[in-house]
Amino acid sequence: MTERTLTATRLAVAPPTRARGGLVLAIILTCQLMLVLDVTVMNVALPRIQTELHFTATGLSWVMSAYTLVYGCLLLLGGRAGDLLGRRRMFVIGVAVFTVASLAGGLAQSAAWLVIARIVQGLGAAAAGPSTLALISSTITEHKARIRALSLFSAMSSGGFAVGLILGGLLTELGSWRLVMFINVPFGIAVTILALRFVAEPQRHPARLDLPGALTSTLGIAGLVYAFIRAASVGWSDPMVLSTLIGGVLLVGLFVALERWAAQPLLRLSLLADGNRARAYVNFFLGPMAMMSMFFFLTQFIQEVLGLKPLVTGFAFLPMAASTFIVSRFVPRLLPRFGAKALTATGSVLMVIGLIWLTRLDLGSGYFGALLGPLLCMGIGAGLGFSPLNVIIMSTVPARDAGAAGGVLQTMQQVGGSLGLAVLVTVFGRVSAAAIARHESAEQVLVSGMTSAYLVAAGAAVAALVVALTFRRETPSNG
Repeated sequence: MTERTLTATRLAVAPPTRARGGLVLAIILTCQLMLVLDVTVMNVALPRIQTELHFTATGLSWVMSAYTLVYGCLLLLGGRAGDLLGRRRMFVIGVAVFTVASLAGGLAQSAAWLVIARIVQGLGAAAAGPSTLALISSTITEHKARIRALSLFSAMSSGGFAVGLILGGLLTELGSWRLVMFINVPFGIAVTILALRFVAEPQRHPARLDLPGALTSTLGIAGLVYAFIRAASVGWSDPMVLSTLIGGVLLVGLFVALERWAAQPLLRLSLLADGNRARAYVNFFLGPMAMMSMFFFLTQFIQEVLGLKPLVTGFAFLPMAASTFIVSRFVPRLLPRFGAKALTATGSVLMVIGLIWLTRLDLGSGYFGALLGPLLCMGIGAGLGFSPLNVIIMSTVPARDAGAAGGVLQTMQQVGGSLGLAVLVTVFGRVSAAAIARHESAEQVLVSGMTSAYLVAAGAAVAALVVALTFRRETPSNG
C-alpha cells in the first residue's frame, strides 16, 4: 500500500475535525502529564527506594537528578529535531522510549539499574516534550481554541508537579514504589498507539542539524545543572563544582555566539527578538526556581514534623493542584480582558505571599493553619502566572520554529527548577549545619533550613514579578 493510500485511509476514518482536535489535545496533555509527574512522583517513594535498593544518602538524590538533568539538557536538541525530522515522529519515539524505560525502572534490582532507567526516561522526555507544544500549535489553529489548549497545557505542567506527589503517595502507600514507575506503562502504550492513529504529521522543514550548537548547548546546560546539583552536597569550594560551573558558562556563551552566525541554527535568536516572548522565557526560568522548593521541603515537613504517612502527604498537595487546574480554565477568558501583564503580575504576587507565609513555619504549625493558605496561594499564582506565558510564546511563533520555541520554553522550566532546587538545598544545608552546631533537634534543624530556603525562593518570585511588570499590555494576536 502506498503512502498516499495510507494517508487517504487515515483521513477517511478520522473523526470530525472538532472531535479529532479534542482527542489530539487529550493525547498531548496525557503525555505532558506523564513527563511532568516523573519530576516529583518519586519524592514520596524515596525512603522505600533507599531501603530496598541500598542507595547511599548522597546517591539517592540521583533518582531525581538523573531524570531532570538529562531532560533539561536535551530539550533544545529534541525541539529542533522535531522541526527537522517530524514532530509526530519525535513525539512517538520519545513516548515509546520513556515507556520502556519506565518498565525497566520498575523492574530495577540495584541502585545503578534504577538510575540508568531514569536517564533513559530523560532521553525519551526530551524527545517528546518539545513536540507537545508544537503539535498543539499546528493542530489547533483557531485562536481562542488554541489559547484554551495552551492554558490546559500550562495547568498540566504546573499542577502536574503536585499531582505527582499525590499519585506517588497513593501508589507507595497502597502498593510498592515500583508502581510509581509501572503506572507510566499503560498510559505510554495508549499514547503511542493513539498518536500513530490520530495525530497528523505537520509539515516538515528539511535542513541540517546544527551539531556544533547541539554539542555546546547540551554540554553547557549539563555543566551548569551538574555544578549546582553537586554544590548542594559538597559546597561551592569543590574543584569539580567550580570547573563544571565555569565550563558550563563558557559553553553556553559559545553556543550563543555560534547560533548568531550559523546558517541553520539550533535556536533562532530571532525567537528572542520579541520582547514579550523573551520576558516570558525569563519568567519560565524564575517561576520554577521558586516553586520547586514547595514540593521538596514540604514533603519532608509533612512527614517528619507533622508525622503524616506518604498517602496523606500526597493528598496534602491536592488544594494546590486543584486550584491551579481551576484557575487555568478561566485564563482564556481573563487574558483578552486584562492582558498578560496583569495576570502574570497577580500570579507572581500570590507566589511571593505564599512563600513568605511559609517562612513562618515552626514545630507547632498545623496543616490547616499554616500550610493550606500558602498552598492555595501557590496554586492560584501558578495558574495565573504561567498560563499566559505559554500563550505569549507559542501563539505568534513561526510554524517552522514551533518545536524549537517549545524546546526553549521547557528547557527554561526544567533547568530553572533544577538550578533553583540546587541553590535552595545549598541554603538549606548551610543553615541546617549551623542549627546542628547549636544542638537543635532534627525537626528544628529541618524547619530552620527550609524556612531560610523559602525566603530565597520568595526572592526568585519577586524577580518574576519585576519581569511581569515589564510586559506590554497587548495580548497575542492570531498569528
